[in-house]
Amino acid sequence: MKNLLLLILLAGALQVTAQQDPIYAQYINNPLAINPAFAGSNNMFNAGLQYRTQWAGIEANPVTVNFNSHMSVYQNRVGLGVQVIQDKIGDTKNTEFSTVYAYKIKLNNASLSFGMQTGFIRYTNNPSALSIRDAGDAAFTQVTETKFNTGAGLLLKSDRYIVGLSVPRLLPATVSQGGQTVELYKQHYYLIGSYVMFVSEKLRFKPAMLLRGTSGSPFSADLNASFTMREFYTAGIFTRNFKTYGLLMQALVKNFRIGYVFELPGSPASSLNFTSHELTLGLSMGVLGMHDKVAKTF
Repeated sequence: MKNLLLLILLAGALQVTAQQDPIYAQYINNPLAINPAFAGSNNMFNAGLQYRTQWAGIEANPVTVNFNSHMSVYQNRVGLGVQVIQDKIGDTKNTEFSTVYAYKIKLNNASLSFGMQTGFIRYTNNPSALSIRDAGDAAFTQVTETKFNTGAGLLLKSDRYIVGLSVPRLLPATVSQGGQTVELYKQHYYLIGSYVMFVSEKLRFKPAMLLRGTSGSPFSADLNASFTMREFYTAGIFTRNFKTYGLLMQALVKNFRIGYVFELPGSPASSLNFTSHELTLGLSMGVLGMHDKVAKTF
C-alpha cells in the first residue's frame, strides 16, 4: 500500500506538469523509438520488440512496450515503417500508433536522412485500477481521448558513427480530467550520438550518448560505453544523469539481436531504491534484391 501511495503521488506530479516520454536505455539498439529518420537507414528489413519495467517491485509501476518494423525501398533511398508504443503507469495508459517515412541522401562515406512520423495517441485513465476512499471523488473519473500527432527527425549515419536530432511528438496536447486540464504530453527534444573505435580486429569500443530536454523539466543525459567482441557479443555500462547506473548486454544470433539492461539507482538519498529491467528482441535481414545481407554496426 505504501508503494502504491508513493506511485500515485509521483503520477499526480507528472500529470500536473505533463506526461513524460517513455525512457529507453537501449536507444542505440532501437533509434526509431525516438527518431523517425532511422527508418530504412541500414538498408534492410527490421522488426523489433522492446519491453521495459521501471522501478520493479512498486505496485502499478511504469511499464513500456514498443513494437516497430521498418525497411528501405526505392533503391534504398526511402524508409517506411510502423511503430506501436504502450506506456502505462498506475491507472493511466498511453497507446501510440505511428506510420514512419524517411528519405535518405547518400554522401561520400555516410548518409543523411530526413524522417517524419504521423499517427495518434490514445490516452486512457481507469480509476477502477486504484483503491479510492471516496468513490464519487471527481478527481478520479474515467477519461478516454485520442489525439493526433506528428514528429520529425534528422540522422547522419555511417558505418562508424551516428548522430541524430529529433522531436518525435511535435504537437502538445491536453485532456480534461476531474475539472483539471492535464497536459497529456509536450515536445521532447533528443540528440543522439555514437562512434565505433576498433581496438583490435576482434574488439570494438562504442561510446554513446543521448541528451533529452523539454520545457519545465530538468535536462537529462544518458551516457554509455560498451565493447563488442567478434561482432556478436556486446557488454557495457551506462549512467543516466549520474543518478542511475546499469549494465547492458547484447548478443547477435544469425539475424536476431537479443539485448538486456539492468538498472539500479546510484544515489543513497534516492527514495526509489528499485531496479529497472529492459529487454529487446530484434530482427534484421535483407529481403529485397537491393538490401544489404549483413547487418551493420548501426
